[in-house]
Amino acid sequence: MLEFLTVLTATVHFLALIYIGLGGFLAWRWPKSIFVHIFFALWGLAVNIFPLPCPLTVLEDTLREERGLGPLPGGFNAYYIYDTIVPRELLPVVGIGALLVVIVSYVGVFVLWRQRNHTGGHRVGVS
Repeated sequence: MLEFLTVLTATVHFLALIYIGLGGFLAWRWPKSIFVHIFFALWGLAVNIFPLPCPLTVLEDTLREERGLGPLPGGFNAYYIYDTIVPRELLPVVGIGALLVVIVSYVGVFVLWRQRNHTGGHRVGVS
């Protein structure tokens, strides 16, 4: 059961990272979801800039310790992503790209919000 919970926690962590990167686009369809995304995006930024523990990493480390594995060496990103999914030398490019993706999603949210407000709440271009 502990192994299942550890894998589930890591999966939720990956989904949270995907949401941080792409969740702003969900607000194109569901505008109020932008507030949830802003929280996730700010939290993701904060745990990477400041020495704040990510609750998902803490949970995974706790589950790993219960299994006798010890904490993730270097944390979640270092263990699962750096040099596994993304080569370390590309991290600055990927970071800038991720930031640009979030900015594009937020610009889209703003443009759609303005269109909806100028058309009396009717969606433009959506049947």
